[in-house]
Amino acid sequence: MLTIADHDRAAAGLRYVYPVLSRRAQGISIGINLNPNNACNWRCIYCQVPGLTRGRAPEIEMDRLEDELRGFLSRLAEDESIFTGVARDMRRVADLAISGNGEPTTASEFPQVVELLGRMRAERPALRDVQIRLITNGSLVERAPVSRGIRTLGELDGEVWFKVDAGSAAGFRRINDTRLSPQAVARRLARCASLCRTWVQSCVFRLDGAGPQSREIDEYLTLLRTAGIERLQGVLLYGLARPSMQPEAPRLSALPAGELDAIAGRIRETGLRVRVSP
Repeated sequence: MLTIADHDRAAAGLRYVYPVLSRRAQGISIGINLNPNNACNWRCIYCQVPGLTRGRAPEIEMDRLEDELRGFLSRLAEDESIFTGVARDMRRVADLAISGNGEPTTASEFPQVVELLGRMRAERPALRDVQIRLITNGSLVERAPVSRGIRTLGELDGEVWFKVDAGSAAGFRRINDTRLSPQAVARRLARCASLCRTWVQSCVFRLDGAGPQSREIDEYLTLLRTAGIERLQGVLLYGLARPSMQPEAPRLSALPAGELDAIAGRIRETGLRVRVSP
């Protein structure tokens, strides 16, 4: 049974394809896991991937990925048991999401995966209105193959969910365990938005009992303004729904709804749309 509290990548017994119930997508998300080795170039302290390691995606078996996706979609069309226990307003295939257990754009085959999803959607009338999404930390956007894949995604009327969890170098070190400047993140975000419709996705929570401070929110908003508010579709603001599998897990707790709404209000003052998922 699918729940928002469990995004088990092995739910379908497949290597690359997995279904999850997504708060932000508002339905069943058919995930494409390009990091079955649990390797990522970042280490976000709220990450729910067990055994997360530093690294990149392994070589992707494209024939196997295509076979798994075709088989899963065929079974889904014939058997709606996947919707058992799912609220009626969430009983729909919301997207085909390139995501998984690490940063998907570290896969050399990323551009081909985008093209494959476009072909698969075109073949199946039931999927014509299903969104194709990339969920990314945006760190490799400026590399030519990644830009090419994102441009193709834009041509397929897809969209990118681009992770921005802070607005300062200190914040990126603390939350994402990576060394970044806000200027570099803003530049990559602007580049991504020039290639494909782009939403910012931001996880907020309490760390050691304290939520984001006013100064930190100011820094975050400055980064978005530097990227160009007019280029962005909006912000997907979400809290903790699943337990972290990182050493910092005992230090993390969910942000109360009132504090989450207050942050959303600050973002809306910039003119950006905000979708909140507690």
